[in-house]
Amino acid sequence: QVQLVESGGGLVQPGGSLRLSCAFSGRTFNTYFMGWFRQAPGKEREFVAEIGGIGTRYADSVKDRFTISRDNAKNIVYLQMNGLKPEDTAVYYCNGQPPTRASDLWGQGTQVTVSS
Repeated sequence: QVQLVESGGGLVQPGGSLRLSCAFSGRTFNTYFMGWFRQAPGKEREFVAEIGGIGTRYADSVKDRFTISRDNAKNIVYLQMNGLKPEDTAVYYCNGQPPTRASDLWGQGTQVTVSS
């Protein structure tokens, strides 16, 4: 059974950086679309970034600040977050979809807090 486990969240000052990691347990990682979503208090979960077979895509709010990448040898997807703002504060969730996009896998989430 495929599982996703996030790590790397924490408290950071505005303008700082964090790198989130998501470990994928299973043998089909390189076929999956992998992404990151986030949910701030009182708000709906929103798309942040995705990496798939043809490249990457980002939410406008994080473009040019966040970078998603993957290491298919290690079964890990990363989210490098630079220039963090207080409005980036949220629980960040890793997401995985098989090539058919017929299902969603979610991690447990990791808290990111941007505050001085």
